[in-house]
Amino acid sequence: MIVLQLPPVERIKAERPTKCKYCQGEIFQRWGEARKKIKDPKVRTVRVHRYRCTSCGHTFRHYPEGISQAQQSERMKKLAVVCWSLGLSYRGLALILSAFGVVLSRMSGWRDVQGEGNEIKKKAAWKPARVVGIDGAWLRGEGIMVAVDMGDGQPLAIGAIDEKDLSAVERWLRMLKQKHGIGAIVTDDLGMYRSIAEKLGLGHQVCQFHVRRWVGRTLRELESKLTEEWLWMLARIKHIMEELPPDGGQQLLALYKQLPGHLKRGQERTAVAQLRHLLIRLSESWERYTAFFHDPGIPWTNNRTEQAIGKMKMRAKTTRGYKTQSGMLNGLLVSSAIRD
Repeated sequence: MIVLQLPPVERIKAERPTKCKYCQGEIFQRWGEARKKIKDPKVRTVRVHRYRCTSCGHTFRHYPEGISQAQQSERMKKLAVVCWSLGLSYRGLALILSAFGVVLSRMSGWRDVQGEGNEIKKKAAWKPARVVGIDGAWLRGEGIMVAVDMGDGQPLAIGAIDEKDLSAVERWLRMLKQKHGIGAIVTDDLGMYRSIAEKLGLGHQVCQFHVRRWVGRTLRELESKLTEEWLWMLARIKHIMEELPPDGGQQLLALYKQLPGHLKRGQERTAVAQLRHLLIRLSESWERYTAFFHDPGIPWTNNRTEQAIGKMKMRAKTTRGYKTQSGMLNGLLVSSAIRD
């Protein structure tokens, strides 16, 4: 069972306005009444009162809750957005709503989705977000970067940026830090995020799921290459990565020092040399792998960002395409903002 909480719609506004929207005056004269036909699953007409401000002489309409100048009610707009986010096309959306006696064109549905995307961006424009998940993806041949507030799991920003473009990603993150007061980021294990975090003075947690995946794959490869002399070290590395002790970096460095000398120039990279590289990489990045221990507000994985991107990808596969970049970004933002 799915329960949708949609905005309420009133047939008549019982309260009088408190202030004039033109001069902030507080004394009004009733200046007529009209019936307005609206598009809504339950309400067909509403009564709208008109008032005249005695201070400035301007007249204006005082709409009931859930009603505006638009022909659709706010409930109708939200219902159209939810239906589209759940996978309906604009044509299918119009067909479904016709069963409730509501005639809605495909363009009206498109405008509802675009309007919702703009509202999400407005609400998140200056929203404080101390810890943010960052990740990139490719959708329909377009590179995008996604930022998710790790506090509530909602998308904070989305940009048409190729994740491989280091300078563009750095400029985007710098802008987000200034607008949202970001203190730490959660990312995958791409090396560029380390340099960006250091330049911007941000805390940095590398997603533990990504780390354990590539470390486990590397250990399995080395197990088939190393001699029996060094197999015990693989088991030790696996134990450290599972337990994540506070001094794990020092333990890994101690293991590194037990291995034979450095690889000479032109010499083929042996299995022992690969093991040395793995140990020094893990040792140097230990603080980035365990930042969540020192700050309870930092999650140990980037799952929320991955989930938002997953929703975007699922919706992108069922659309015929996006005609403009802004339309694509708004559509992706709306599809990822629907809560489970």
